[in-house]
Amino acid sequence: MKRKKTALIIAALLIMVSGGIYFYYGYLFKEARNIETEKPETSIPASKLIEDYNSDPQKADLHYLNKTIEITGLVTKETDSVMILQSAVFCLFNQKLNNNLLNTKAVIKGKCIGYDELFQEIKLDQCTIIKPNN
Repeated sequence: MKRKKTALIIAALLIMVSGGIYFYYGYLFKEARNIETEKPETSIPASKLIEDYNSDPQKADLHYLNKTIEITGLVTKETDSVMILQSAVFCLFNQKLNNNLLNTKAVIKGKCIGYDELFQEIKLDQCTIIKPNN
């Protein structure tokens, strides 16, 4: 009787541990997305993205938030790892930029992480330059 009880407890523990592992790897643990290799869900001009966020931020979030997008716009500011398009789209790169694309058009792909009300900018993360359009 005691062996049966011990076997049942061990079996229950094994089921709980394997269920926990399955839950962790199946639902909680997700590898980081590689935005550079992802295909963009949409391609739009930076002016349209700005217009969408200015008119209805919640609706714009439904369309763009956490999605890979490709935007085209005029580079108005460029620093070590940041490029700003149309003075309102903040593009953060994983590496330093050596391009001098100031005042030229560029096509940028990145993950939209939302609207920053403090700086009044739309933020994109993990950006890559698809092509500079001189």
